[in-house]
Amino acid sequence: MLPRSFYDRDTVVVAQALLGKLLVHRVEETPRVGRIVEVEAYLGPQDLAAHSSKGLTPRTRAMFGPPGHAYVYLIYGMHHCMNVVTGAPGTGTAVLLRALEPVANLAAPANGPGRLCKAMGIDKSHYGHDLCSEDFYIAEADDASPITIVTRPRIGVDYAGEWAARPLRFYIEGNPHVSRK
Repeated sequence: MLPRSFYDRDTVVVAQALLGKLLVHRVEETPRVGRIVEVEAYLGPQDLAAHSSKGLTPRTRAMFGPPGHAYVYLIYGMHHCMNVVTGAPGTGTAVLLRALEPVANLAAPANGPGRLCKAMGIDKSHYGHDLCSEDFYIAEADDASPITIVTRPRIGVDYAGEWAARPLRFYIEGNPHVSRK
C-alpha cells in the first residue's frame, strides 16, 4: 500500500501519480482490484467545483481531514463517488477517482465514478476510511509500465464558472476503460 506521505503533496501531483496505481478493496476476504486510469483534481475552497468550496460541513469534513483518507458521497440520490483526500489537514483538497481498468474480481464495468464505486463495493460506510489500511487501499502495480497522461477539463462541473474549464482531469492515453475521451 502507498504510504501516507504519497497523499500529503500537491493535489495535481497526487492526481497524476495515482494513474496506473491499483485500488484494492477486500470484500468478504476477496480482493477487488482495479487499475486507476482516470482522475480529477479538486483544489480546495477556492475551487468552485470542489465540495469544499462550501466550507467545512458535515458532508465535507473528510475532505478537510488528514491525507490518505476516502471522501465518499452520494450523487443524484443513487450513485456513490470516491475521492482520495490530499494535502495537509484543513486544505479541503482531493482527487476524484473516475475510472478503473478491471484487474481482479470486478464483475461490472468501472468506467465512471458511480460505476467504479458499485464495482468495487464502495459506499457511504467507507466515508473517512483510512487508505493506509489492510482492507481498502491503493498500491503500486507490479507491472507498472510507462504511461502518457492526457489532460482535459473536468466533467459535469459547468456550474463552477472559470473553474469548469481548468485542465484538472487526467487519464491514461489510449486506455479503453476511461469514462469519456
